[in-house]
Amino acid sequence: MLAVVLVVFVVAGIIKGVAGIGFPTAAVSALSQVIDPRVAIALIVFPSLLANLWQIHRAGGMLRTVRRFGLFIACLCGAILVVSTTITASVPVETLMIVLGCLVVFFSVMSLAWSPPFLPERFDRIGQATAGLASGILGGLTAIWAPPMVTYLLARRLEKDEFVRATGVLIFAGTVPLSMGFFYSGILTPGIAVLSLIMTAPVIAGFAIGEWMRRYIEPERFRRIVLWIFLAMGMNLLRRALF
Repeated sequence: MLAVVLVVFVVAGIIKGVAGIGFPTAAVSALSQVIDPRVAIALIVFPSLLANLWQIHRAGGMLRTVRRFGLFIACLCGAILVVSTTITASVPVETLMIVLGCLVVFFSVMSLAWSPPFLPERFDRIGQATAGLASGILGGLTAIWAPPMVTYLLARRLEKDEFVRATGVLIFAGTVPLSMGFFYSGILTPGIAVLSLIMTAPVIAGFAIGEWMRRYIEPERFRRIVLWIFLAMGMNLLRRALF
């Protein structure tokens, strides 16, 4: 089982290194196929925190990004803290798998088939508040808040480097209250916390491999392959929960 976890974190790190996003979705979706989803969610806390800190360091411009998306960060962190401390620990495993499966399937189908409309600057604060709250609720429950976040960032039509920088900052910001909430609710036990810290090393190694691969792989083709894999994993989570 430890070998499976190790491989999953390396592969999830590679996905993040190539695409800039996808680590929580890949890691939680894959691990939930074989272990309790709550354990899978808790295991990604420290790798996600440090991998995104590394991504922010590599991209630069953190303070500028924080100022630009401050409202999103505030709504995201507040919602994550409330949900992770009050709801997640009491949710039945089957319900959690259904939520995870629906979330991953929806994200995959949406990303494969649809591009969100442009969000004008005058509606940006409404967009940040709405997407931030939606991301926080989903993130506090499943540790995955990519669908609303990516939808908002794509609607703002960010250029490539700014998109990578923004995803790193927003995921890092959300992981801090997520870890606090999971500690408080007992999901992130000392033993799981130690294993989560250890798994940071393979994630960073995978991230470095992914950055190297990014120079040789067409990003759009890689993204679509990953999304089809996510879709299959999401469907399998729904099968396990329902049947």
